[in-house]
Amino acid sequence: MEVPFTIFNLFIFLFGLCVGSFLNVVIFRLEKEESFVTGRSHCPKCRHQLIWLDLIPVFSFLFLKGKCRYCSQKISWQYPAVEMATGLLFVLIFLATPYNLISILFLLYIVSFLIVIFIYDLKHYLIPDKILFPAIIISFLYQAIFHTSAMGNYLMASAIACGFLLAIFLVSKGQWMGFGDVKLAILLGFLIGFPNILLGLFLSFFFGAILGIILMSFKKCGLKSEIPFAPFLILGTLTAMFFGSEIIQWYFQFFTF
Repeated sequence: MEVPFTIFNLFIFLFGLCVGSFLNVVIFRLEKEESFVTGRSHCPKCRHQLIWLDLIPVFSFLFLKGKCRYCSQKISWQYPAVEMATGLLFVLIFLATPYNLISILFLLYIVSFLIVIFIYDLKHYLIPDKILFPAIIISFLYQAIFHTSAMGNYLMASAIACGFLLAIFLVSKGQWMGFGDVKLAILLGFLIGFPNILLGLFLSFFFGAILGIILMSFKKCGLKSEIPFAPFLILGTLTAMFFGSEIIQWYFQFFTF
């Protein structure tokens, strides 16, 4: 998908950076079981209250050279990475769903939740239900209200994805797949439907296998090492959502004579 540069896209990207900054707050306060609605932002190391100059997405990280202004402890790369990823995804959403405000708002909401799940599972090997369940409910209601005629498609996609991962979970007795991934599959099925969910699942395992090979080649993990799978599920699903048609066309060109 070609991303043309326009002032509007730049505005959406900057808006995404700001949302990404808020998502970092959500992730941090989920870890600490704190409210992410009230309370001022503070350094996670020295807990000094941050001023507005410390809270400008990406710029503050670069300006402070990745260190806290008050205690000089390193700031995690998670913060600018989440902000940049959110900005880029928001631009892709606006390009993929032009002139459909309801669909855009729905996707902005769900993708924001997926970013939180991505980082939280990557850090803690856990998918928080307080984030996942509201996203599932809203996705179900959105598809039921605005895509009533295709609701069977989305239900089938969720059933296939959930059933497939549940089978892996049961066969391995939870060793290869966590039950949180099974629940996440319901959301992903409602998000991209059938047959896109098949491509999303394939890409998830493909990305996971590639990373596993790389880590084992550098002796960073072994065959029995635990690797969170939700990030791969989310990456595969978003790739299928934004670039699925291009990937499928590229694949079938090898069978055209």
